[in-house]
Amino acid sequence: MTRARLNIFVEPEHARRLEDISAHRGVSKSSVIAAALSSFLSPDAMDQREAATARRLDRLSRQFERLERDQAILIETVALYLRHYLTVALPVPEQQQEALRAQGRARYAQFIEQLARHVQRGRSLVREIHEEIGPLDGDVPAPSAPVPTRGPCGEDGA
Repeated sequence: MTRARLNIFVEPEHARRLEDISAHRGVSKSSVIAAALSSFLSPDAMDQREAATARRLDRLSRQFERLERDQAILIETVALYLRHYLTVALPVPEQQQEALRAQGRARYAQFIEQLARHVQRGRSLVREIHEEIGPLDGDVPAPSAPVPTRGPCGEDGA
């Protein structure tokens, strides 16, 4: 079988690794390169690489869709909380403000402790919301589609 002679340039690190592999296997550098080229250029290898790339892209797409869905839930949660807070919060006289700030700091500390326990247990509020809404079937609402909401008194949000 005749062979074509090629003069190629490779990175020094690749040349060192090629030398190590050929010495370890007891074969020539040409045979290692020929095997690598055969593997790289075979239609099966290309199909396998394309399939692996497609699987990775599909996985990344699903992860992105979940992030987008979770972000929509979080945005709605904050918006509903703000609407509720602004609806029920009353102006406070100046003489009561310091006492309410102290109470707010205590409530915040309690919130942080509860959040830490929740995170340490590996629980996810977003996951719990998904479970309450229904099974995760892979369908993700379009970003422009509004998420149904309830106002502070149970009325439909706008």
